[in-house]
Amino acid sequence: MAAQLVANMKIRSGDCIKVKAKIEIDAESFAINLGLNESELVLHYNPRFESRGDVRTVICNSKSCGEWGMEVREAAFPFQQGEEFKLFVCFDAKEVTVKMLKGEEMKFPNRLKLDTMEYFSIIGDVRIKSVRFD
Repeated sequence: MAAQLVANMKIRSGDCIKVKAKIEIDAESFAINLGLNESELVLHYNPRFESRGDVRTVICNSKSCGEWGMEVREAAFPFQQGEEFKLFVCFDAKEVTVKMLKGEEMKFPNRLKLDTMEYFSIIGDVRIKSVRFD
């Protein structure tokens, strides 16, 4: 997976990031990452259409000192290959919330207990339409 977007900026507790993108028709997976840098991630949100032995599964995880934490697998899979999606990533010192405009919502604990993020990336099989930091 090649980086599609990498942003280095201050993102504070209570801020939200709005992502609008189109999934490639032959997509295997993509990921949205939020943290201090590539080695310190509060959220690794990884929808997998068919990748690494997973089919239509959303994998969530965190990374501390370059080491992955325990994966959380989401049963709901609100993505379709070839379709556009919109989602919001909001965080505070307690948790990160990923909200889809269709109503799906996933919460993931802020295991690193950070209240300021400096790194945001989107990688994988998507074409980014827009990203807005609020």
